[in-house]
Amino acid sequence: MWLPINYDEPLFRPPSEANSLIIQLTKGCSHNKCAFCEMYTSKEFSIKSNVQIKEQIDIAYKYLGETVRKVFLADANALVIGFNKLKETIEYLRSKFPKIRRISAYALPSDLSRIGLEKLKMLNEYGLDIVYIGVESGNDKVLQMIHKSETVASTKNGISLAHQAGIKTSIMIINGLGGRALSNDHAIDSARLISELQPFYLSSLVLSFPFGLEHFKSRISQPFEMPNQIELFKELYLFIENLELESTIFRSDHASNYLPLKGVLGKDRVSILTKLKSAIEYPNQSNLRAEWARGL
Repeated sequence: MWLPINYDEPLFRPPSEANSLIIQLTKGCSHNKCAFCEMYTSKEFSIKSNVQIKEQIDIAYKYLGETVRKVFLADANALVIGFNKLKETIEYLRSKFPKIRRISAYALPSDLSRIGLEKLKMLNEYGLDIVYIGVESGNDKVLQMIHKSETVASTKNGISLAHQAGIKTSIMIINGLGGRALSNDHAIDSARLISELQPFYLSSLVLSFPFGLEHFKSRISQPFEMPNQIELFKELYLFIENLELESTIFRSDHASNYLPLKGVLGKDRVSILTKLKSAIEYPNQSNLRAEWARGL
């Protein structure tokens, strides 16, 4: 349903939040330097005032009444606003929408660490149920190359705190992000990190270039060769092969993916690896599957 809320666009949310009320706490991304990401490059980062935040909630209440069940807090890392403002926002949301079942947000691991375990527990009690985190890679060389604000250590610390606080995480890894040179290290180290963290959800998508490959190369500090489709399949195979997960829900069905995959890791790992192996050995068939999945 359209609402007359004055969002600072473009506005992004995870696919699973399609039916959620979106409340914008920040404009853009506080880091906004990742070489692969163009989502917020048109925005200068700022934090919404309490008045602006409450105005959005009031408008939603006027049009939706108490029907709201899920709320997504935007933009890129809404938790950067800090505990006190988050607490006040969530309390106001719950006063207007007492039937809320879930509150979610994008998050940076460093923001989770700054909030700290005890306050994260409180936020979870107030209703913060899940955070979406672009981990991208478990290899520090890759993270440094793309100018990510996090390291493997900071990622592990922030996400571990969220889990200890009872907050679920949905983690994203980018297939191809290390290029050909760092492909194996990217896959194996990412699998090691994810296995340590045991997230509730895990997804992978393929590195893409909305402004072209040369633009991406201009934003990183070393030579880069993009793996071809078969090399991407092999990297994803190596990643999944090295995962040791108990019950993580896995999705690789983003529009960028050449081969849609989904299941629960680890019980579905063998079947997922079998599909990938078939795609590697019979690339023409995998191309047909990819075209069908994309509706071409």
